Amino acid sequence: MQLQDLLFSQGFGTRRICQGLIQQGHVAIGELGSAVVCDDPWAVVDAQTGFAYVVQAQQWYFWEKAYVMLHKPAGTECSQKPSSWPSIYTLLPAPLRQRPQKSSIQGVQAVGRLDQDTTGLLLLTDDGPLIHRLSSPKHHVPKVYDITTEDVLSQKDLDKLLAGVVLNDSPQAVKAEHCELLGERFMRMTLTQGKYHQVKRMLAAVGHLVVGLHRSKMGKLSLPSDLLPGQWRIMTPQEIKDAQSAV
Repeated sequence: MQLQDLLFSQGFGTRRICQGLIQQGHVAIGELGSAVVCDDPWAVVDAQTGFAYVVQAQQWYFWEKAYVMLHKPAGTECSQKPSSWPSIYTLLPAPLRQRPQKSSIQGVQAVGRLDQDTTGLLLLTDDGPLIHRLSSPKHHVPKVYDITTEDVLSQKDLDKLLAGVVLNDSPQAVKAEHCELLGERFMRMTLTQGKYHQVKRMLAAVGHLVVGLHRSKMGKLSLPSDLLPGQWRIMTPQEIKDAQSAV
């Protein structure tokens, strides 16, 4: 693969922009600190996962597909065109937002959405088939939520959630896969569906207002304790396998 094509595939701009970055000496091949500048846009590189390069003094690696884990903070929207709150995509560097696609959609996309006041685990990728499989309700990927309510919860409330509650957009009852009471106003619930505002609406159906909502797990993946709100990182090979095997 030519070096300018590699940069283009990784979201550094058009081929002309990538060519300019290289010719101006802003691109080096290798690990940061020992990388060698390459000013030939047509230089052939053996691109593969883990191929190291430096652009404008920042270390990057080649990813055929990008798989990102983000700790979504409160006060952000899972939309490229947010209406009221900052977009989660502003938390990511430009190359992840600009990775080229065959369709009109650019960059990594969120696997499902979390409300603006909901925090926790969010996956983003440009692997379209994986997004579809993880988001499709027919695959029943479990998602774990930690919930804080305004008033006191009871085991009876949890029993109702497990038995199923009717929401106003469907006559069919919606059930929680698992519920656990962790405190007077704190519970953990596992869902295998993904309806609009589902957690809040289910709790409202049993008479409770949700004042705090955090997703801690999706499929086999858990939010790392060292990933702080607003932080992101590329997923490890094992985490990618876990995501792919969740469906």
